[in-house]
Parts: sequence; structure tokens; C-alpha cells
Amino acid sequence: MDRLTSSPTLDLLSSQDPTDQAPAGETTILVIDDDPTIGTMLTMLGREHGFTVQVATDGFEGLRLAEQSDADLIVLDLNLPRLTGLDVCRRIRAAGIEVPILMVSANHDVVDVVVGLEIGADDYVTKPFELRELAARIGAQLRRQRRSAAQVRPGRLKFPGLVIDFGRHEVLRDGEAVGLTPTEFNLLALLATRPGRVVSRAEMIQQVWGQGAELDARSVDAHVYRLRRKIEPNNEHPTYVHAVPGVGYRFDYRPVGGSLTPA
Repeated sequence: MDRLTSSPTLDLLSSQDPTDQAPAGETTILVIDDDPTIGTMLTMLGREHGFTVQVATDGFEGLRLAEQSDADLIVLDLNLPRLTGLDVCRRIRAAGIEVPILMVSANHDVVDVVVGLEIGADDYVTKPFELRELAARIGAQLRRQRRSAAQVRPGRLKFPGLVIDFGRHEVLRDGEAVGLTPTEFNLLALLATRPGRVVSRAEMIQQVWGQGAELDARSVDAHVYRLRRKIEPNNEHPTYVHAVPGVGYRFDYRPVGGSLTPA
């Protein structure tokens, strides 16, 4: 990892758009990693740039802090003592905690990374990495979350058995609220606002994760798979989100009522 630097790192965590900024002291990052280096570096970075860092060194402690704190983002190592990172991720999502999760993995953990994305993580960084890369990915996730929260889209999209409420940032399946992560909600919104149109994986990456995001088709498929598990009556025979082999995905239903005012 590289050493801490002031200006370049600050640029990675900030944005020229005021709606992307969080007031000092209001952003909290939870680091769950038994390697003290990452927690120490991010703690120093937080002191310099005005955000709070909480550190847990094992899975059970991390899970406890995730449930008790109001973290805006979780940095989660996959290789944890006592309780694995995948188990922590799974339990966090099962508890209804929908903040972005950034996984930290070793080079040989490709399968674990895919599983992590399938069970609810939003992004990953592979060891060894530079602090600048970690800071960039954290900054991108925080900005994406704030943009999503700041978007005001009056109206709802209603489909048979499914309602997407943009004003409340809420999805209902058969009248019951569905707990989607910010990434899953944005994926669904992208597809559902283009009913009948094939959306390529490249467009999905650009629209949901942003220009320059280092995701491959398999990672996109993992996120879509988890979205389907939450909204589809039968994930093996999808009703809403259909794969178009070699291209991307298509949302087939057209609205049966309500209206959508574009952002």
C-alpha cells in the first residue's frame, strides 16, 4: 500500500457537485478487518478529512457494530477470524442493513468475491492495493449513495405484483416491502424505466457504478441474480427481469398504472 497523502486522497473522496458532499463529522465508515493497517490508515484519513472510522478486528465484533451503529459504508475483509467475511455480509443483509459493503479480498478469492456480490456486497478491492484505490472506491460508493438519496423522482411505477416508489425509495412485492441495497434499487430503476428495451451490461455498469468502474459481466450477473431473488416470484423462471444472452437484460412488464416523472 502507498503512504497517506493529503490532496490526492481528498480529491478521491470529494466531488465538485455539492449534492455529493457530506458535512464533516456526519460520514461514518465501519472497517471490519483483522489487519490493523487498513483501519489505522482510514482512521488517519478520517481525522484529516472529517469523517469517522469505526474498527472491528473480527467478524462477531464487526456484526455487532454494524447492527448498533449508523455506518454509511462498510469495508469488509473476507478472511476474518471467528466469523468469515461472507457470513458477516450474509448476516448484515439478513438483518435489513442496506448500507454499501466494499469487500477486501486476496487475489485467490475470486469465487468468494462472486459469492459476496451474490449475497449483497456492492464492490470489492483485491489485495495488494494502494490506499488511493481503496479511497477511490469508498468515495465512489459514498457519492453514488448520496446521489441516489438526493434524487427526487415523484411518482411510482406499478407492475403486476410489483411497485417501485421513487419518492420513498421503496419497492413492494405483493404489497410487502422488499429490502434492496442501493445498488439493487438503482439496477431495478434502470431496467424498469426502460421496459421492453435490452440494456447491455456495459450500460448497466456505466449507469449504476459509474464511468471507469472495474466490473466484469460476471459481477453484474451476480448483482442481478440477487435482485431477482428478492423481486421474482420464481427466480428460475423470471417474471420481470429477463436475460438476453450475450447482451444484457430486459424488463418485460409495462406499467399498469401510476406515473413516473424523470429525475
